[in-house]
Amino acid sequence: MSFHSQVKPPQGGQTEGAAAQEDVAAESLPFMLPRYLESLALVERMHRLLLDVIKDEFERLGILDINSVQALLLFNIGENEVTAGELKSRGYYQGSNVSYNLKKLVEAGYMHHQRCEIDRRSVRVRLTQQGRDVRDVVANLFLRHAEALEAKAVFSPEEIETINHSLRRLERFWTEQIRYIY
Repeated sequence: MSFHSQVKPPQGGQTEGAAAQEDVAAESLPFMLPRYLESLALVERMHRLLLDVIKDEFERLGILDINSVQALLLFNIGENEVTAGELKSRGYYQGSNVSYNLKKLVEAGYMHHQRCEIDRRSVRVRLTQQGRDVRDVVANLFLRHAEALEAKAVFSPEEIETINHSLRRLERFWTEQIRYIY
């Protein structure tokens, strides 16, 4: 879905008059809509750029057996021991193929996995030393970025807090929208 395109209903079988009315309606969209669509596009691009930054760091260091999604997953898990379901509910993983990435990380030696004693269907995972080393690479990358942002005065601490506050409010809004669906 491209957030850059106009928001219009499908035009199948419409007359020229109906299409013209839609164009007028699109031009009179609420004041907030273009800004909201820009925010959506920025959030999406920022996540993709984050993954690219991590990928570039790993290529620079010659770490080629792990992708940026997997590295970010290891960073987010940290010292915790979690189930696959908890990865999403705790916000550690945003993708749809968590099982695939966990399997690859276990096979590559970045994670331990163990069946849960209480619920044998559930598997708990935690980082191996190799996984903690990857987590440290990502943590050091983020630390360098934070230091550079401050040193170059890209953002003040107050500006970063304002951004975080706004993103948390958007997160709450979206969470409430999902709850209303069910």
